[in-house]
Amino acid sequence: MKHQDISTAKDPDLRASFFAMQRAAALARKVAIQTETGIVIELDGKLVRVSADELRKEALGDAP
Repeated sequence: MKHQDISTAKDPDLRASFFAMQRAAALARKVAIQTETGIVIELDGKLVRVSADELRKEALGDAP
């Protein structure tokens, strides 16, 4: 199976889905910070829990 860049998809909804996922991820981070909960992300093929404190530091630009 050949992978193609989603921005070249014929379906406009599919092309827009990448940006929708980015907005959803940003909102999830914001809600996690507000509610003092963490989120789980996939990083290098592994599931990683990111705490609200880590998200807050990332949002302030203090992350590495």
